[in-house]
Amino acid sequence: MLPDQSGAYVYILECSDHTYYTGWTTNLKERYQAHLSGKGAKYTRAHKPLVCVYFEIHKDKQSAMKREYEIKQLSRKEKLILIENKQEHDSRK
Repeated sequence: MLPDQSGAYVYILECSDHTYYTGWTTNLKERYQAHLSGKGAKYTRAHKPLVCVYFEIHKDKQSAMKREYEIKQLSRKEKLILIENKQEHDSRK
């Protein structure tokens, strides 16, 4: 479920080849639809995103961009841990 809140988001998409794409946006629903329609990033046009597996809400564009950079520096294993921890947290709500 994608949120309707205002602010800035950092997100991770799982692509059809099981790779991950990390990005940021101020409108997560619209950006996700852009990726699905082939109008998103060059990477997702080639790798066809399937699902948004992770997102964070930030107070502003600058903090979202900084966090996007941090996530992009993580290894695949570290990204999996981040995603799994978020899913475990969400399932406890």
